[in-house]
Amino acid sequence: MRPFEKLLLENKAWAEEQRIRDPGYFSRLAKAQTPDILWIGCSDSRVPAEIIVNAQPGEIFVHRNIANQIITTDFNSLSVIQYAVDVLKVSHVIVCGHYNCGGVKAALSPQRSELLIVNKWLMHIKDVYRLHQGEINALQSDQERADRLVELNVIEQIQNLAHTSVIQHSWKRHLRPVLHGCVYGLTDGIIKELIRLPPETLIHPIYQYTDLPET
Repeated sequence: MRPFEKLLLENKAWAEEQRIRDPGYFSRLAKAQTPDILWIGCSDSRVPAEIIVNAQPGEIFVHRNIANQIITTDFNSLSVIQYAVDVLKVSHVIVCGHYNCGGVKAALSPQRSELLIVNKWLMHIKDVYRLHQGEINALQSDQERADRLVELNVIEQIQNLAHTSVIQHSWKRHLRPVLHGCVYGLTDGIIKELIRLPPETLIHPIYQYTDLPET
């Protein structure tokens, strides 16, 4: 059986199982979504957000890209953030990286000419490496260096998030959301928090929006 046909059969089996277990499940789910969390994770197929935190559909608003990045010129991720914060009114935003991340490993290697678009995306992680090159290069093994860059990348993305007007405006007006930078272990399935920025966090003045309205 081809992968796509198998996927459709599995979907039908899942939907039927849900209907048998809970006849009103889909009618309730179709009404609205009220997630309290925005999850920004890696596109890696081994890190499905809802599954690793045992969440039900409707509980987490999810955005994923290669190496869980917040790039301030990426209108895809910025629109997700604005919708989650201003419309869904989430209380928490989680940026979750994971150890053994292929994107981070690739960023530690020279660029490949056949991957022109991927190179541009990974350039931001290379910048994180360059900023922390001394610390990373002092580690003993390639795995340790990659794992540390995974962590530093998560921390950098949380800082990027705090530098956006969407987050600063919501912090000022609504005292939400709390920003969490986390990393997931593929070998043990455990999520570890690396950094937390509550709404009262003071960020570097050069990144502050000083003219945001109160209302």
